Formats: sequence, structure tokens, C-alpha cells
Amino acid sequence: MRKHIRKKSSNPLFWIVLVVIMGIILFPIYWIIATSCKTPVEVILPKPTLFPHDLTFMNYKAVLQSGFLHNMLNSLIVAVCATGLSLFLSFTAAYALVRYRFPLAFNSLFLVWVLVVKILPPVVLAIPLYTMFNSMHLINKLLGLILVYQVYTLPYCIWMIFGFLKSVPISFEEAALIDGASRWYILGNIVLPLARTGIIATSIFGIISAWDEFLFALLFVRTPSLETLPLVIVNYIGEYETLWGELMSIGLLTTVPVLLFSNFVYKYYTKGFSMSLK
Repeated sequence: MRKHIRKKSSNPLFWIVLVVIMGIILFPIYWIIATSCKTPVEVILPKPTLFPHDLTFMNYKAVLQSGFLHNMLNSLIVAVCATGLSLFLSFTAAYALVRYRFPLAFNSLFLVWVLVVKILPPVVLAIPLYTMFNSMHLINKLLGLILVYQVYTLPYCIWMIFGFLKSVPISFEEAALIDGASRWYILGNIVLPLARTGIIATSIFGIISAWDEFLFALLFVRTPSLETLPLVIVNYIGEYETLWGELMSIGLLTTVPVLLFSNFVYKYYTKGFSMSLK
């Protein structure tokens, strides 16, 4: 196998194809960076320029002065809290489904129902959720946004962690029970460390889903100071004009935190994903 890989890597055609593929993948990212460094006049030229003629960072300055960092903090709070709540609820729910036998095939029915909720269009749930949260005075509050995002994150987390917990050997828990350990002690000190890589892998998708969500944020937030980044990005797209330079700048700044987080936990994701396939 190694000889076969070395033979391919020594073939010039292999590197040419690789460079072409990487160029196609990375060119949109380059175009975002280049456009964000162009002047408004250069952005709307009939003939697009590949490189900025007048390199400028005024677009980034305008975005940062518009309250971008405050809105990023809102997105960070909502994404982290929503994902953390989903991980806690899904971990306990998945553990119960894996370790306990419920009557009338409740385990399978529950998983199917969770999957149905996940595949439903968000618009179907928007009106009843808005009515319910409005009666609880949770509209226009970050707490309401954190709770409503469970519609996105919780079903996915339950299915993911369910697969990870199935691979955790039950023998460790049985030994702890014989020694007199409580169920909560086993969850926190035995099961959780063994499933840590899977939980971290699940958190990546949970945070990305909450970070990018737009519809519920649009419906549940009315105050500009509480807006998350997807709502702020839309403000740069007007009916008669689109601020392309600032739009590309805020798009790039919004993507960077997610890329850094994904890169940081990548090794845990690969371990957790391979663990779920066993």
C-alpha cells in the first residue's frame, strides 16, 4: 500500500491534478479575501480584477466599527450555551436509551421521533414555537434563542452520542456498580471520559448549526444589540445596493472562529467518528 502511494506521489500528473483540485476548492476563499480588500469602486467594475489594485482594509474597519464584536459575542454565547445544553440532555437521554430496556420498543420509537423532528422544515415549527415562547416572555432574549435552537442541535446530538455510547463497554460500569458506585458517579467518572472524543466531535456540528442559524434568530430577536452574526450579515444586502467589500469582510471574520475551533478539535473528531463506526 505504501509503495503504491509513493508511486502515485512521484507521478507528475498526480501533482498536476492535485494542484488543479486544490485551486478549484481554495479559489472561492481567495476571492472573498481579495474582494474584502478592494475599494467600493473596484468591486463594481464591469471587468473583475483578480488582485486588488488599491489594497485597503477600510471594509474591515467599517465592519468592526459597526458593533461586529458585540454581535459576535452574542453568537458565541448562544452557540456555546445551546450546544452545551444539547450535549448534557442528549448525553443523559442517549445513555438511558443504550443501557435501559423500555417497554413497547420505546427506545426505537423515541429515536425515530427525534429523527422526524430533525428532518421537519423549520418553518413548520416556527409559528407554534413563537407562540409558546411569547407566552413565556422569552422573545427578544438570548435565553429564548438558546432554548429554541434545541430544535436544531438536540436531535442530532442524541443520535450521534447514542452511537458513541453503544461502543462503551458495559463491563466497566458493572464493576463500578459492584464496588457500590452510584449511577451519577459512573456517568461522570467512567462513561463520560470514555465517550469524551465522541462528545467533542458532536460539539463541532452543534456549534456550527447554532452559529449559522438564521430563521429562528430572525423571528425571535428584535433588538439590534441582541442580533447574532447571520442577522448582521443580511444588513449588508440592500434592495438597491449590496456592500460587497464589507459583506466579504464580515463573512470572512464570521468564518474564522469556526475554522479555528474545528481545527483545534479535529483530532478528537476523527477519533470520535472512527469510534462510532465500530
